[in-house]
Amino acid sequence: MEIVVGLTGEVSTLVEREDTAREVGCGSLLVYSSPCMIALMEGAACEALAPVLPPEKTTVGTELSVRHLSATPVGLEVRAEAVVTQVEGNVITFQVTAFDEAGKIGEGTHKRVLVDTQRFLDKVYAKL
Repeated sequence: MEIVVGLTGEVSTLVEREDTAREVGCGSLLVYSSPCMIALMEGAACEALAPVLPPEKTTVGTELSVRHLSATPVGLEVRAEAVVTQVEGNVITFQVTAFDEAGKIGEGTHKRVLVDTQRFLDKVYAKL
């Protein structure tokens, strides 16, 4: 298989106290944090690619443009969807959307770059 426009991925989780803005450190309220929503969106993008990536390859996130539209309380389930909208060389672009049980809570675009896992890690750890 190959990476093509239209591939989709979806992940979900239950919002726990540790997922809140207060606990993550990006706000004062006990509501689902933007960093956790973004991580869920990135997870959905990874899920979209998982079936088509060879074992020696992975993707790394390089760009996000996201709007957090609605707050979600602890105890609700949240779900993120990602759809591949463009493939340009090793750069994959996604439309990402997040929902809670009441409706849409976030939307945006996300880019990931296809890399050779070992070569990438070698370069990263060469910084040490």
